[in-house]
Amino acid sequence: MAHEERYDIVIVGGGPNGVTAAAYLAKSGLSVCVLEERPELGGGCENTEVIPGVRIDPHMTFMYAAAAPGFEQLGLHNYGFRMAWHQPEPDGTPGALAWTSDGARQATEKDVAGWGKVTGMGYEPPFWMELMRAVYYCPPHPPEVEVTADNVPYMQVYKQRAPEMYTEEILNMSMFDLMDEYMETEAMKVNRAIVAWYCGASPEWQGVAVPSMGGAFLLGATQLSVSRGGMHTYGHAVMRCAFAHGAVMRASCPVAEIIIREGRAVGVRLRDDAACGEKTIWANKAVLANCEIKHLFKDLIGPGHVDRGVMQRIEDISLKGSNIYVSHFLLNKPPRVRPEFTVPGQGDQRLFFGGVGPDDSRENYYEHIMDINGRKSFPSMPPEKVPWIVPPHEEDDSRVRRPNSYLLSPFYVIVPPPEYFVEGPEALTKEKDKWDTYMRKALGTVVENLEDDLIGQWSNAPWESEHRNWGLLGGGWYTTRHCDDQWFTNRPLPELSRYRVPFIDGLYLCHQSSGHPGGLFLMAIPYNLMHILIEDGIVEPGDWWYPSPWYIPQEGKISAIPR
Repeated sequence: MAHEERYDIVIVGGGPNGVTAAAYLAKSGLSVCVLEERPELGGGCENTEVIPGVRIDPHMTFMYAAAAPGFEQLGLHNYGFRMAWHQPEPDGTPGALAWTSDGARQATEKDVAGWGKVTGMGYEPPFWMELMRAVYYCPPHPPEVEVTADNVPYMQVYKQRAPEMYTEEILNMSMFDLMDEYMETEAMKVNRAIVAWYCGASPEWQGVAVPSMGGAFLLGATQLSVSRGGMHTYGHAVMRCAFAHGAVMRASCPVAEIIIREGRAVGVRLRDDAACGEKTIWANKAVLANCEIKHLFKDLIGPGHVDRGVMQRIEDISLKGSNIYVSHFLLNKPPRVRPEFTVPGQGDQRLFFGGVGPDDSRENYYEHIMDINGRKSFPSMPPEKVPWIVPPHEEDDSRVRRPNSYLLSPFYVIVPPPEYFVEGPEALTKEKDKWDTYMRKALGTVVENLEDDLIGQWSNAPWESEHRNWGLLGGGWYTTRHCDDQWFTNRPLPELSRYRVPFIDGLYLCHQSSGHPGGLFLMAIPYNLMHILIEDGIVEPGDWWYPSPWYIPQEGKISAIPR
């Protein structure tokens, strides 16, 4: 007979939030077990060797986590994590360059100063780190606290560090509104807008101007490169941290049910095909659900423990409204930009290291939006006009060990999520050859030798991404919408926003679809969740952990602020 297994914490799902939470909790002295359905842990921190010597990241490539407390708190450098961090440019812009259909355009002094102002980079000393932590690294306020301009974390930063920026109007603005206030060149605004759209909070959505800017800043202005060896190395480093502190992690162990007794989560029951002798794993303190929210409530908890009205509201949570067709290109010569896209004043600098385009106009951007949120169908724009993004990468790309090989990866074009696609969820997948050709033509408007020097092309439509990794609700790593009704105290529902499930004691939410601030690789949800687990007496971390300075304790709970 198999030995009964008990742990303080059982974590359902071994994606990046699950393994990071395991590291935090194990370092705090708790016994932790992580259960992952797939044969490998790490979720979206996945590398795939498409041909010998070439690895791509099918999902996550860039961490966005420059401001994360987790690097320091977990000491990930001690566990093999290496990153070539690119510090933000002094003016907060990555070269102040935009690409239009007619060629490269440079920012004006007002563009540079305005972007530096809203991001905190234009001040001495800069406060971008503090601002980004205020946007992402603070748990939503308790239900008894009314959210106002005076207690929204990033508004507090503006009020203290840039009082001329502080105005309640920001809370109702879109990112376009914010840029119209402080910048002047349309191409630069559209450039930042496209980056923001790919990062979750769309630039036209009202009420999320600063979160929208935050995503664009972390990807663009800080120029985060891939971690050495790809995102897989982060997954390994944080798992090593968790293992070093005693955590247990099991792959090929799908959970069939979260066991609930007398209104409390007490463990999980594994599926019969789980690669584990004991099919019941008990949790003495808590179960953390690092799995997408609709699957969690519908399948793992079930209607017997959830009010029908709550279940319907969860089912009605909107997906982001868009997703990404991901392509990867391998060339036998360095990628070169066409002459009209060379940077003014830099001579014949032709190497292509990534970028955003075409940044022609807001009207062009909105036409693409119509395909996604209106027509919900195939791209209708000619490939030379469709917006795309290739995040910046290093000339010495550690993902490539094959000689005379140069990787352009990933290349993103936004499409509707498969669940909303008018022609059906598999429509893009059924016509991969056609849309792979479309993607080559789109990037080929800037990269002149793409077709002639192409060795190989690989791609994922969102439907394929969703089936590579079940945690990718809607086929994407940011899952649900990042509009105002899915931000901070509203995500995913107001009563669930502090990561607790109020009608099931001991069950906590730890997935990008179920907790603030959602997707992107930030290490934010596990850090924010720690505040709530401290409040509930689940964990007592050591002096190595510190709370958000904007955290507000809940009445009647243990404060996460050290005494």
